[in-house]
Amino acid sequence: MGEKLTESDVRRIQEEINHRKYELRPELIEAVKEARAQGDLSENFEYYAAKREKNQNESRIRYLEKVLRFGVLIDDESAEDEVGLNDTVTVYFEEDEEEEIFRIVTSIREHSLEGLISNESPLGKALMGHKEGERVMVRMENGSSYYVTIRKIEKTGESETDHIRGF
Repeated sequence: MGEKLTESDVRRIQEEINHRKYELRPELIEAVKEARAQGDLSENFEYYAAKREKNQNESRIRYLEKVLRFGVLIDDESAEDEVGLNDTVTVYFEEDEEEEIFRIVTSIREHSLEGLISNESPLGKALMGHKEGERVMVRMENGSSYYVTIRKIEKTGESETDHIRGF
């Protein structure tokens, strides 16, 4: 089974594929040709750098096409008062006596340093479907657990600045 994708994930992936194929690819092919024309390839750093960048682009295209081919489409709808995909959630961590804000996204868009957590992560799974004010137990993969309280849910929807995980 592949990555779980929402319709917006699929759209973003297809947009990136199109950009890489129809805008970047021609530019990178031209850069390789220009670097090759500079002469002796054994000492031509520009040629190897251009070729490496072209190959990385092709690899990214293959990766994204594979994600689309094997991905599973999921619904991102949730009740107005429950935590769902693309919602921003303010969470109170009881043990640390701290509040943090997260956005629940699919695993392909997660980026914990930017506050984007996967709906498949222990915290994301625990929060999904719960309501403001509820105390929720988060079970970690190592068997331990902790409690959080949902302080606020914002139905923010998708953001154009979100990126698709990759290299």
